[in-house]
Amino acid sequence: MKALQIFTLLTGLFFTACNKDEAVPYDHPFFYIHVDNSSEVRIAADRNETQSYVVYYSGKRQFEAMTLDYEIVVGDGLQEGRDFELLSTSRTLEFKPGIVEMSIQIRWLPHAIASEKNNNLTIRLISNSKNYTIGLPGPDKLQSSLHFIKF
Repeated sequence: MKALQIFTLLTGLFFTACNKDEAVPYDHPFFYIHVDNSSEVRIAADRNETQSYVVYYSGKRQFEAMTLDYEIVVGDGLQEGRDFELLSTSRTLEFKPGIVEMSIQIRWLPHAIASEKNNNLTIRLISNSKNYTIGLPGPDKLQSSLHFIKF
């Protein structure tokens, strides 16, 4: 009986000691956007298709909705309705509880471009209702925008 009590005591101490230095997981919530881990996408001038570009949330599960605002910046060589069509009309994404991905849809229209002009379009993540980091954590804020180059 004495041996069983000692074994139980030692087992309890062992498991208690294992938890004392347990690392707390790093959790820095943030929103980001990319395609194939890149922040730049080349779009052929003759492309004629609709694409969804995913904005991601990384962090602990949320139990209330979060909103994320973004803007579309268009170079002087592109024109909505001629070169592309924004199918996502709102500039706010709502991440409902448990949702970690939301899409922005763009329909690319075939149209010749003027190479001397700025034929770029950028989706730039601006702010969110939780004041979480925009882009990957770190000073460079990588993947806080997605840049399209139409060629």
